[in-house]
Amino acid sequence: MKKYPVQRKPIVPRERDAIDSRERNAIVPRQHSIVPRERDVEVFEAAPLTSRSAFSFRYSYTEISADGARARVKTKRARYEDGKLSTESFEAEVDRGGYDRMIDDAQRLFLQQTALFQRMLSAFLPVPPRRERDRD
Repeated sequence: MKKYPVQRKPIVPRERDAIDSRERNAIVPRQHSIVPRERDVEVFEAAPLTSRSAFSFRYSYTEISADGARARVKTKRARYEDGKLSTESFEAEVDRGGYDRMIDDAQRLFLQQTALFQRMLSAFLPVPPRRERDRD
């Protein structure tokens, strides 16, 4: 009964075992310096900053009004980027026909979007009961 408890002999890694363990990302003591050589290091330069500020915004305002045969358009735009505030504004008069086409297009687009939204919501509504027809 002297064999028990069994004592395991220490395992000495061979050279091939050491290479395999490095490939498996195991911790293996190294014989050489861990400082990389210059030819192994690739140096990247930092990209120049395109924006000095982390804050930016844009604002636009358009007013269209019609009076008689002419339509009046007023537009203002403001933008803050790269630490600079820039503004633009203009006023113009256009033919009443252009104004009417624009209003018709806006109304048509609004109705199309409303109909699409209504179709999406109709999936959540209960199905109405079937009516029986009178046979006379």
